[in-house]
Amino acid sequence: MELVALQAALPEIHALGANLVAISPQLPEHSRELIERRHLTFEILSDRGNDVAARFGLRFGLPDYLQRIYRTFPLDLAAFNGDASWTLPMPGRFVIDREGVIRSAEFDPDYTTRPEPAETIDALRRLPR
Repeated sequence: MELVALQAALPEIHALGANLVAISPQLPEHSRELIERRHLTFEILSDRGNDVAARFGLRFGLPDYLQRIYRTFPLDLAAFNGDASWTLPMPGRFVIDREGVIRSAEFDPDYTTRPEPAETIDALRRLPR
């Protein structure tokens, strides 16, 4: 749902001179399927093993009780992500300027708490021009 909401905001993001890229631990073939199914027009890069998330301090390991719950889902997390680490990234959104400086960072360990696309657009508007 978040990616679909970001897709809807993409024209405004582009109008502000920005691009959107998502990063996910899922394997590229699963991202391609999602892009096609949801008609997304931005890239989803693969962070196999959540290495990039770990460098930002945003990777967490699923405790045993959550692993048991995930194993009941029709989605095999290890196969979907291509590793058996049982780690996930905290959802986050970063606005990075042309010099590579992070100007806005929003993330929350609670995966259900995510910034609204309008908040990201506001952060883009605040970038120096």
